[in-house]
Amino acid sequence: MSNPGGTETVGPVRAAVQAFAELQPQLVPVTEAYVDLITQLLDDAGINYLSVTGRAKSVASFAAKADRSTPGTPAHEDPLAGITDQVGVRVITYVLSDVAAVADLLSDQLVVLDDRDMAQETASKGSFGYASRHVLVDLKPSSDEPLIRPASVQIRTVLQHAWAEFEHDIRYKGTIPEEYVPDLDRRFTLAAGLLELADREFSEIRDRLQAATPKHPDGEDPGDPRLSAQDLASFLSGQYADAGWSRTDHYAWISGLLLELGITSLEELAGLLTSVDSAVINERLAYKYPPGAVRRLDDSLLAVFGQSYVDLHGNAHRTGLLRARLEKLRSEPEAE
Repeated sequence: MSNPGGTETVGPVRAAVQAFAELQPQLVPVTEAYVDLITQLLDDAGINYLSVTGRAKSVASFAAKADRSTPGTPAHEDPLAGITDQVGVRVITYVLSDVAAVADLLSDQLVVLDDRDMAQETASKGSFGYASRHVLVDLKPSSDEPLIRPASVQIRTVLQHAWAEFEHDIRYKGTIPEEYVPDLDRRFTLAAGLLELADREFSEIRDRLQAATPKHPDGEDPGDPRLSAQDLASFLSGQYADAGWSRTDHYAWISGLLLELGITSLEELAGLLTSVDSAVINERLAYKYPPGAVRRLDDSLLAVFGQSYVDLHGNAHRTGLLRARLEKLRSEPEAE
């Protein structure tokens, strides 16, 4: 029905905004649940990341997006269905390879409804600019925790995030005189190109440091029976040279598990790991994304100690995940 003096889209937009205003409070706990879930998936996979944050879209933001249009055409025929970032999660990584690893993990563990690599789309146009991986996910049908909305997950490096936040702040929150626009466009493009180069250099730095780290570092703290996180990180980078770095706090966490097992020196740990067949572990767990060094050690300890490792106090929050992994480790490969 037409609206004299207005447009055909006023009624549907207003109705969608009103419906969203009623729905929005429910999205806050849904967002928190997605943040917790994705954090748990990343930690279990051993993928390194800086942060996982989330936000439920505000009513004001939804209304502004619902009202956008090209000349004569609304951006969304059905805003409630078309605006897919009502639940938003953002994963910030350190290097580019981890962006792909996070996306692969989400694809493996959740239902992916859409996946756009904005960096690739920008590059395909022969230009530099916004770079981020946008993955729209939902829970698998078998999940015991049905959530009322899918989540839009943005995955980007620290440098990509810095560029996107600054560019958004300038373009959308400030007033740019028309005569400055071409120069600012050029400068944003230049900055994007420099940051892309920096991202590549950071990846190269990490790879070289991993390859050059000594296998048996010195310098344990005699005042603490646990292996220090720094010493353990250095040791694991040699033990699992093909694995990526893990989160800093994860080295300290698994050091506590080693203490529960009575392992307080690198020599003891090295001796224990000589009994581990990493090839068998890799085959039976069939990693679909590059596991970090702590995850590799975690699986090795699980293979050696079995159920007693699952029952450690430090593993109380993830016994279900460990039992599922242990079942895979104990399964015999199918005969060909």
